[in-house]
Amino acid sequence: MTAPKAFYITTAISYPNGPPHIGHAYELITTDVIARYKRLDGYDVRFLTGVDDHGQKMVQTARSKGITARELADEMAPKFKAMAERLNASNDDFIRTIEDRQTLACQYIWTKMAENGDVYRGSYSGWYSVRDEAFYGEDELTTGEGGQKLAPTGTPVEWMEEETYFFRLSAYQDRLLELYEKNPDFIQPASRRNEVVAFVKRGLKDLSISRARSKLDWGIEVPGDPDHVMYVWVDALTNYITGLGYPDTDNKLFKRYWPADVHIIGKDIVRFHAVIWPAMLMAAGVALPKRVFGHGFLYNRGEKMSKSVGNVIDPFTLTDAYGVDQIRYFFCREVPYGQDGSYSHETVVNRVNADLANDLGNLAQRSLSMIAKNCDGKVPARGALSDEDMALLSAAAGLLPATREQMERLEIHAYLASVFEVVSAANRYFASQEPWALRKSDPARMATVLYVTIEVVRHAALLLQPVMPASTARLLDLLSVPENHRQFEHIEAHPLKAGVPLPAPQGVFPRLVDEPSEG
Repeated sequence: MTAPKAFYITTAISYPNGPPHIGHAYELITTDVIARYKRLDGYDVRFLTGVDDHGQKMVQTARSKGITARELADEMAPKFKAMAERLNASNDDFIRTIEDRQTLACQYIWTKMAENGDVYRGSYSGWYSVRDEAFYGEDELTTGEGGQKLAPTGTPVEWMEEETYFFRLSAYQDRLLELYEKNPDFIQPASRRNEVVAFVKRGLKDLSISRARSKLDWGIEVPGDPDHVMYVWVDALTNYITGLGYPDTDNKLFKRYWPADVHIIGKDIVRFHAVIWPAMLMAAGVALPKRVFGHGFLYNRGEKMSKSVGNVIDPFTLTDAYGVDQIRYFFCREVPYGQDGSYSHETVVNRVNADLANDLGNLAQRSLSMIAKNCDGKVPARGALSDEDMALLSAAAGLLPATREQMERLEIHAYLASVFEVVSAANRYFASQEPWALRKSDPARMATVLYVTIEVVRHAALLLQPVMPASTARLLDLLSVPENHRQFEHIEAHPLKAGVPLPAPQGVFPRLVDEPSEG
């Protein structure tokens, strides 16, 4: 028997200069859905997330609070771990960049890049955004109110002059363009790829990769130079291989899971992951990840979330108000993955009630209640199948191959739309077959209709496990599907068996009341 295929997926690591917000939750949720889908489809998955403790904005935030950067990091990092637990994320590891393993990996990759002739010391002068932890060229800036120069992201920049170490990023321009040409799926969606290609074609400049300790005393020490610490992106990006035991490239984790199958990140940091990261790996002689996917932003009632605007929604508050699985479902279903999305109380309530409470929940509740009352509380025996029966069962059977293709393209929203298209078809089938009328006129036909209905509900519940793990587990319990028959390989191999006792039906997806949530 061959070993399952490995699949390595990561989120970006979040800056813990404040508590987590719904943007952090969105990235974690969608990455978790991909990881869970792959696991259920037979892959050996490794899923990494974490926080980036270092950087100047950590120092500035800590200073404003009258504490050290380490104290701020130690206060905030547990909140991100708690968010992952609250959201039922299935990550295998949670990394912090202050860990010894990260220091070891960063100093080693720095040394390898230097040995390759790609690190040198020089003087830097240019525009720097503390919030982005990024340097920008004059041609990239705009002018805001009061003459303040702004980065392309809209954040303020300041002029910086100091001695730093540089990475010869300019030497990798042609190799990067060749990478994008030969691997068109390396950067996704296509719109992000086009932006990166255009940026690289304009010409790459060498990258400042250190800060003088006199200016920033919070980071990993540059090997051989205690007067400098590493610039945060070299530190941050290396986490993806630190999590697999780098620099020990012969250890089981690294050999099993690297290169990463996909880095899931926000669209604002695609340039770092699609330009700097592969160039660093080339310089260090490490294989490149297979794909970088830049998802869009979430907007609250059409406004980009901002602490200054006061519309950053706390994930704990949001899940308290609507439910964990409900929020997981809403963001995966409502927002086309890779694009920006907007949400409000009304859109959450409408989507959750329409799809979960009405379509799936009501179908399961009605069919299982009829079985409890009319079929002795056991899976009914099916008779000869009509054309309508076979059409619906065929549509359900076609979901796994269809959703596999959609998830290979990371079209999470399309995968869910496909499943609910069949759920809606099952509702129309149930209404048109009128099993309540058949109860007296043709009980055998009623049993067949009820069997077909709950068999389609089983298909849907199995395929929705990545998005709503807790709710679908309860639904599969109501269908008496054994826990060892819940992998995708069991969808067609283990249909419901007539005569199996079913527990008393219970509602799984309560309706949300249409009252504005707090926050």
